[in-house]
Amino acid sequence: MKRIHRPVRTALLALLTVTLAAALLPTASVAPAATASGALTLTAAGSAAATDRWTLDLSVVDGDDVNVRSTPAGLRLRDATAGTARAALGPLGTPAEGMLVGTPRTLPRPATRVHADVTARVPAGGAVEVEVRGWRTSGGWTEWRTGTAVFDRPVTRVQARVVLTARDPRAVATVRAVRLTADSAATGPRAAAAAATPGITYRVFATRIGLVGEVTANGRTIQPRDHFVALPSRRALAPDDTGDYTVRVCTTNGSRCTYAPVWDVGPWNTRDDYWNPSAVRENWKDLPRGRPEAQAAYQNGYHGGRDQFGRVVRNPAGIDLADGTFWDGLRLTTNAWVDVAYLWTGSEPHGVVGDGPLNIRAGASTAYASVGLAARHAIVPIQCYATGQTVAGPYRTTNRWNRLATGQFVSHAYISAVYGGTVPRC
Repeated sequence: MKRIHRPVRTALLALLTVTLAAALLPTASVAPAATASGALTLTAAGSAAATDRWTLDLSVVDGDDVNVRSTPAGLRLRDATAGTARAALGPLGTPAEGMLVGTPRTLPRPATRVHADVTARVPAGGAVEVEVRGWRTSGGWTEWRTGTAVFDRPVTRVQARVVLTARDPRAVATVRAVRLTADSAATGPRAAAAAATPGITYRVFATRIGLVGEVTANGRTIQPRDHFVALPSRRALAPDDTGDYTVRVCTTNGSRCTYAPVWDVGPWNTRDDYWNPSAVRENWKDLPRGRPEAQAAYQNGYHGGRDQFGRVVRNPAGIDLADGTFWDGLRLTTNAWVDVAYLWTGSEPHGVVGDGPLNIRAGASTAYASVGLAARHAIVPIQCYATGQTVAGPYRTTNRWNRLATGQFVSHAYISAVYGGTVPRC
């Protein structure tokens, strides 16, 4: 669909200096303050002696970056008229977007807090955000956050990404510098350790993405029978060719399950992390946890029956499935309710599927029926391992089979790595 743009007001470019920090847990709020020049200054609360400082390299734009370019003046949108696959569905008011994903930085010592200082020129109608996440050795990546970052556990690596948006072609921001600081802060008492779990699960309505040939929010060109999903928040958007954020999607009768990475943002909203508690949820905090805004709008007239862009919500979808996930993984023939586990919220050991889509079996042998698929790069929660048929795969020849949280099995011959703990024998 050809995108339509609203008439543009004359925009006064002003220097925007933003102190942002990546919030991976709810902490002190960030208060905006307007200046006489029309610039907006945001200052993250709290300060402590720094243990590590570095500057994000804005000059290198590569394969995991989307619709941005490096110029002598700074980082800018490459095409301010182009949206992602999700935005391509939207009418008036859906902004163009671009994203630069920085290289993860290994910290010289574990940290519990991260600040990001951003210097940018931003016209009216444009926006710049810096999102940061941290690597927990026992739990993988946290979700992406903006705001003040105070982690519940020390992190050993930090990754930042810069997101630029523009509501019209003349509202293009220029990011001049991003400086990050990692240090330690008091985090308060930790919650007691809970039993290992695969992640929280909610029943939501699923729709099929389609859009073959379009570009996803993380820069992937959608392939025929592709295997990924879209969720309506960038907080769980994985870089292309990674499964950093993976969901398990099962039919409501449990007959088939599929594991797929989150490579796009949608449907409907882009700031609705409905799987998070209200204290963390970015928008729609008054909705029950696990209830997508689109579902509430469609079923109950919430927010006037519209999404965050003002569009009338035509279905209650809380997840979009690429064609391979929809047709081959779940063998759906029409949009349907499904049970979705958000696996990065779990605490079990995880295995990375190095080659796929991989058949999920009902037992520890290829003689058992295939009861679903695990996409390449997907991360699967492993309860324990059993011995069974010997399989020669891309990583090893082995008779080890990993039992997943659903009681189903995948051959260890196709698992490239395991992290988050030791896998016991079943």
